[in-house]
Amino acid sequence: MAPSASVACDGSHGNRPFLSGRRIYDCRHVYTILKGAMTDTDNIIVDTTQRMFRDLADPQTLNLAADDGWKDVLWTALEESGLTLAWVPDDLGGAGAGMDDGFQVLRVAGAHAVAVPLAETLLAGWLLARAGIASPAGRMSVASGLSLANGKLSGTARGVPMAADCAHLAVLADGPDGPHVVLVETSSCQLDVSPGLAGDGMATVTMEDVTPVAMAAASNRVSAEDLSLMGAAVRAHQMAGALEAVLGVAVDYAKERQAFGKPIAKFQAVQHGLARLAGETAAATAAAGSAADTLHNAETFDDAVFLEVASAKIRAGEAAGEGAAIAHQVLGAIGFTEEHVLQRYTRRLWAWRDDFGSESEWALKLGQRIAAGGADDLWPLVASR
Repeated sequence: MAPSASVACDGSHGNRPFLSGRRIYDCRHVYTILKGAMTDTDNIIVDTTQRMFRDLADPQTLNLAADDGWKDVLWTALEESGLTLAWVPDDLGGAGAGMDDGFQVLRVAGAHAVAVPLAETLLAGWLLARAGIASPAGRMSVASGLSLANGKLSGTARGVPMAADCAHLAVLADGPDGPHVVLVETSSCQLDVSPGLAGDGMATVTMEDVTPVAMAAASNRVSAEDLSLMGAAVRAHQMAGALEAVLGVAVDYAKERQAFGKPIAKFQAVQHGLARLAGETAAATAAAGSAADTLHNAETFDDAVFLEVASAKIRAGEAAGEGAAIAHQVLGAIGFTEEHVLQRYTRRLWAWRDDFGSESEWALKLGQRIAAGGADDLWPLVASR
């Protein structure tokens, strides 16, 4: 067992625990999380994140909030706790947590349908760290498909999530001597923002000879496919978390809603629908968890990583479509109203299933990959999982 550690606390975090180097610290206790093994202390990160979201981002409370003032309060708490840069090493200014820790945080965030760029900042921090670039404070998002020439960025990136809410963008750009990871200020870009299906904002980002804040050659440390895989895994975990919450909403409603003198949960058709929703949720959660475990233990983004992440995005995307439909059938018209929390989840499920590639796109890529490897390579790959 790894030895415990101590850390000085200056009180700046108040009563909130904070994450550093796979450890959760507060002013009274130090908990060590063991690498490579699931222990009871792994749940501390989840419990800390759940407490934070429960206190500061209750979905129904946010749904009825008069303004977005809650976003800054929540973000400050997340940033002070080190959760926003969980995937950034200590020496680059991050928390130095494991890959699996970040995915657990994202699952909790998905279960609260938060409209802050936590997932995007985690992903941006990971991308910058792959090139050895320190992450700035504040909110970030990611983009790709731009060109780097003479130290300047130009081009257009479409579908950049929550870019308008972010101070910086981490960009994977094509340069004359190969791909580069580039950090730019959002204020130096032109944004064409649409609300998107979830209402959280999707932007078309245009750059014309933009001077980067920092840049480094990606070399063989990260590729466009690697970024797509990480983005797909991120969304798969958010969808799994959201589906767990949707299942809870549907079950609670079915127990409370009366029809013909009894709760609708007593009707066999409703029970069947809820059982299907539970099955879809379990499948998405299992697939996302398997992908996270593979990414956590992988040294490179090999065929095994591709299989796991593609499968997770496909299965979670399918579950999002089926699960949202079932939940709305159970709740009826009330679930579509702005006042009800269900639509807060389902709109994000519908948006996330398309982000970083829909299930159809990933199914095509996976099929092409398997076909290229040939029949002899298929069974060993599947059996090794």
